[in-house]
Amino acid sequence: MIDKTYGSAAEAVADIPDGATLAVGGFGLSGNPMSLIEALHAQGTSDLSIVSNNCGVDDWGLGILLGDRRIRKMTSSYVGENKEFERQFLSGELELELTPQGTLAEKLRAGGSGIAAFFTQTGVGTQVAEGGLPRTYDGSGGVAVASPAKDVRTFAPGGVAGDYVLEESIVADFALVHAKKADRHGNLVFNKAARNFNPLAAMAGRTCIVQVEELVDAGEIDPDDVHLPGVYVHRIVLVGPDVEKRIERRTVSEGSN
Repeated sequence: MIDKTYGSAAEAVADIPDGATLAVGGFGLSGNPMSLIEALHAQGTSDLSIVSNNCGVDDWGLGILLGDRRIRKMTSSYVGENKEFERQFLSGELELELTPQGTLAEKLRAGGSGIAAFFTQTGVGTQVAEGGLPRTYDGSGGVAVASPAKDVRTFAPGGVAGDYVLEESIVADFALVHAKKADRHGNLVFNKAARNFNPLAAMAGRTCIVQVEELVDAGEIDPDDVHLPGVYVHRIVLVGPDVEKRIERRTVSEGSN
């Protein structure tokens, strides 16, 4: 029997070195693998290149790594809600590869599927394809490094010709993921919005580490209910259902008390 469980988050992330590339799940503050992030923060790992939809907020999610200058580069589609992110980026302390959200999702999925690159219409005619997006600033308001131009070719799927930009896939050294349920083989079930980027991040990591709220024995999850098969998962940490979860922007409908 393959049992992929680890005793603690600290044990599961212990071999992540300085300079590693991480694919990290989470959509806003939904589905952030906080126990794994906190364990990585506690062990002092730094100089990280992180691929994630966003970088959390100033005191939560990946924001706790960012706040202690542990992140060298972010590859993200959304960079709002984090003032320290803005400060580090504009001061030249942080590199950013800004990527359209759907393209980022496909880059992770493709990396996990063994696809080296793909063509998409997203970004054609913009700086995403033509280059010039700021990657790093010089600290004085000028751009130190800008994104390069990408290969654009014409294809005619369905007989309709159009331009498509080449996007390379992403493969990370490690993936940090949050799931609602797992069995000991690593088959995963995600909950609602937490499913948006966690499965894709898991696929893209050469070593995938998952924190889960519920752990069951192999065979207890109906195969039709599995969102991500255990072939992508290498380490599982049980954190329980009471792990802290935050809401990025709490709102109520008009007229609510």
